[in-house]
Amino acid sequence: MRITRISALALSLATAPVMAADLDLSLTNDSVKGQVNFFGTQEELQLGAGYTYREGSRHIGNVDFHAQGRTALGNLPTTAGIGMRGIAWDDDQVDGGAIGLGGFATVNIPDVPGLSFGGNLHYAPSILSFGDSDDMTSLELRGSYRVIRNAEVFLGYRYLNTELDFAGNPDINLDEGVLAGMKIFF
Repeated sequence: MRITRISALALSLATAPVMAADLDLSLTNDSVKGQVNFFGTQEELQLGAGYTYREGSRHIGNVDFHAQGRTALGNLPTTAGIGMRGIAWDDDQVDGGAIGLGGFATVNIPDVPGLSFGGNLHYAPSILSFGDSDDMTSLELRGSYRVIRNAEVFLGYRYLNTELDFAGNPDINLDEGVLAGMKIFF
């Protein structure tokens, strides 16, 4: 079963350049995540899909759908999106998911070409959660530097938390930590 999942991930990453705008790979101390976004920042819609493997056999998948556009934050050029992120997760004894509402923004710093700061936040209340999840919060913040025209490196922080739908409603962090990674544009 584990080899099948690894093979499926490798195959999907190998075919990503054929039909994607960018491929994002990131690591925390305990997890690895791959994210493919299918449309560039100039498009009005963004569709993406990702997979995270966290130590201890936790598998997390996400599908993103956002309306996006270019705007300005003060005098800083910004790309922003509003929409939803569907998240499904599987652990040894429990599993669940949610459809979080929220958005993302990336702010470019014109005085330092290649430097940008961005993040995304999505929240799902219990009405939009399923399985063993009662609610879910997904947050990611990052600072990026474009080293060449079609690639950037980044540092940031990722936080994915759910409240379990059990007696006592314990919170668990599905994935959390300082991250580092790279993004390749096609």
